[in-house]
Amino acid sequence: MTMVSLAAAAPTVGAAFLASAVEAVEAFTIVLAVSVVRGPRPAIAGTAAALALLAAAVAALGPLIARTPIHGLQMVVGVLLLVFGLGWLRKAVLRAGGMLALHDETAAFAEETQSLRSAGEWLAGVAAFKAVLLEGTEVIFIVLALGARPGLLAPSAIGAAAACLGVAAVGAVLRAPLARIPENSLKFLVGGVLTGFGVFWCSEALGGGWPDFAIPVLIALYLAAGGLLAFVLRRRELPA
Repeated sequence: MTMVSLAAAAPTVGAAFLASAVEAVEAFTIVLAVSVVRGPRPAIAGTAAALALLAAAVAALGPLIARTPIHGLQMVVGVLLLVFGLGWLRKAVLRAGGMLALHDETAAFAEETQSLRSAGEWLAGVAAFKAVLLEGTEVIFIVLALGARPGLLAPSAIGAAAACLGVAAVGAVLRAPLARIPENSLKFLVGGVLTGFGVFWCSEALGGGWPDFAIPVLIALYLAAGGLLAFVLRRRELPA
């Protein structure tokens, strides 16, 4: 691996790991709630069915993506990353600035368990299926988006797999909501990361030819801008 490819692969692995970890934590919270309230059978069945459907979707989409012109793919992916990244960054800035309530995984777990108490085993399995399918779809998109350049798909997949397996392993041991993971801070970081990659891929598609080290620079710029906006919002809230 050359220094240039290493410079591109390292932020790709890190970005895929962080973004996938956020999605995995949210899926795990619902699957755990199903397991606690209705037992492991519907939780395992719903999760397995969702993973099988996701695997089939990847197998079907893989050849289609491989035949897509790289610059067209990078433009589409870049625009989608900008939409997702700026959306995450906006919410994270508002939360950090005190304008929105912070996401609480323990509260989400309590709310989910309460709603599942009146549901049957079949509906509980559907809840686990929907959670894993939704968050898993976002993980797949993250892997494909961050690996839009030839040679980066494997590093992106490795980062995402490590995050999902890590969250599943820690959750299986603790058997409790992963409330100690700083999810709000992770979403702030991931928002900046996805936005930076989005700008980079759009530039690549338009023939910008930016060097690989531009990726961490772009990410740092958006994180700094988000931090400054959160600071301004927090300062404005202090007198009230």
